[in-house]
Amino acid sequence: MSWILQVLNNKFLINSLIAWAIAQGAKALLHAFLARRFDWSRLVGSGGMPSSHSATVTALAATCARLRGLGSFEFGFAVILALIVMHDAMGVRLETGKQARILNQFIEFASAMGRDISPEEKLKELVGHTPAQVLAGGLIGLAVGLLLS
Repeated sequence: MSWILQVLNNKFLINSLIAWAIAQGAKALLHAFLARRFDWSRLVGSGGMPSSHSATVTALAATCARLRGLGSFEFGFAVILALIVMHDAMGVRLETGKQARILNQFIEFASAMGRDISPEEKLKELVGHTPAQVLAGGLIGLAVGLLLS
């Protein structure tokens, strides 16, 4: 039972998970507002506004800064991890989503031409983030990491 208490008292983990949950909740609510319907998959899905990946790693870095200091190994490691995650979200993952959108248009065309296409063949388009989405997620993570540490 002591391991459960250790996990629950781990500010680095808890703050990161709280930031993730806030960003995912905001993403689902924003999507519901814009689409005029609630999509439960947005509570755990990737892509969209704000970036929960950015919120998570920024909360980790901010918590490390507060609890271990700006000169600590933990803070340095968390910042490098955050930069990699955020860069990847705006780069490779964003481009992957753009490519999926185009390929899905080909799949829809093939389906319209009589080819039997299963829903599983459609590619996921919402996988990356714009710089604004990454920034919004980062601000959520920064707030959570600084306020809850």
